[in-house]
Amino acid sequence: MTERPSDRELADLVVHQGDEHAFRTLYRRHTPAVYQFVLRLVGGNAQEAEDILQETWMRAARGLEGFRWKSALRSWLTGIALNRVREMARKKKRSLVEVDAEWEIPAALEDPCQRLDLDRAIELLPPGFRTVLVLHDVEGFTHQEIGSRLGITDGTSKSQLHGARKAMRRLLNVGLETA
Repeated sequence: MTERPSDRELADLVVHQGDEHAFRTLYRRHTPAVYQFVLRLVGGNAQEAEDILQETWMRAARGLEGFRWKSALRSWLTGIALNRVREMARKKKRSLVEVDAEWEIPAALEDPCQRLDLDRAIELLPPGFRTVLVLHDVEGFTHQEIGSRLGITDGTSKSQLHGARKAMRRLLNVGLETA
């Protein structure tokens, strides 16, 4: 039984030999996780997530030679994807850390019979809440790392996470009191 080549071995083949098979292997290995990460950040918009994913891989291919392996390849890819999501948000004039203090559960969800799954609840969060929740609770970033990536303080990250978790509890509990 042959061992599976490491990301670093595959990346070396891509960089030094232009090995297309090695690139496709990296793509297949990391795309599902990066896509899910982006999909959550863009509120479930599949087309936007696919566009960002493709741009992420194009940027990764161009920058692979300069990658220094101080982190896992997947972490680097999610960082590229996060930057791309932020760029698109700026173009759309919305901030990933902007939160509406008056945010409420959407009226369509006030039907006590309707329950939400976790992904749908994440999609309904305001962008600031959603971004910090995904980075912290799904991807495992620390508040310091989140602050550094988003250009916010650790305290703002913690506050956003607290608000996101509170909103998630409310969203996921819709209708449970009558069940």
